[in-house]
Amino acid sequence: MQRTVTSHLELDVTSPATLVLEIAVAQEHLDAGATESLVLTAAGRAVEARELAASHGTRLHVIDAPVGPVSIDYRATVATRLDPPPVDELDLLTYLRPSRYCESDSLAPTAHSEFVGLRGAELLTAVGSWVGTRLSYVSGASLPTDGAVRTLLARQGVCRDYAHLAVALLRALDVPARLAAVYAPGLTPMDFHAVAEAYVDGRWCVVDATTLAPRSSLVRISTGQDASSTAFLSVHHGRAALLSVSVSAVADVLPDDDLDTLVSLG
Repeated sequence: MQRTVTSHLELDVTSPATLVLEIAVAQEHLDAGATESLVLTAAGRAVEARELAASHGTRLHVIDAPVGPVSIDYRATVATRLDPPPVDELDLLTYLRPSRYCESDSLAPTAHSEFVGLRGAELLTAVGSWVGTRLSYVSGASLPTDGAVRTLLARQGVCRDYAHLAVALLRALDVPARLAAVYAPGLTPMDFHAVAEAYVDGRWCVVDATTLAPRSSLVRISTGQDASSTAFLSVHHGRAALLSVSVSAVADVLPDDDLDTLVSLG
């Protein structure tokens, strides 16, 4: 399956700022032969970004941006699916802990009452279905500071809210779970996408309660405890307004998705 992904960002920097981008495909895709290009202009001039390696193959691109318009264009072609990456025991412990947007300790009573006796693939299917049927997908319904508890109370949100709630419920059941930012061929409306990953049967498996894109088509960008470590743009030491974002992700063949089958990102 060949997937082509792009993203275009326009910003207005009003005070010199450090911009941190997480829009490039993860290192695992480059290692498997993916090709990419990143074109940056700031105040009308071409600029270079510093690339930093983070956990799970996440790649940060850092720009020192002067005052003025900033344009960012990224494109990658990913031609192969990958074997699941090796599992780190420290990760399994880290992703059991509550985090800023995934308050698994607060949701433990709910998780234990709703999913008693379920394990493995059956549990992942049940959690995805439970979250998907209790939330309504409403663009703009949630705040950037909303966590899983507030999402459950509001009963609506976007992909990151669905993923945070799934992650929190799984962690409450002692299943390591984390958030992955992805490009998602087939997604409607098209945008950056967020899904949960849970460690089951010796590998990390995708839980996407939105069911808006086939899981086997997803392309990993970044991975972390929650949205605080997977944001596509962070602004530091200055001010910048995000004027527009455009994302595309297409596959030469868009696969079916059997929600009862375990699928790993790749």
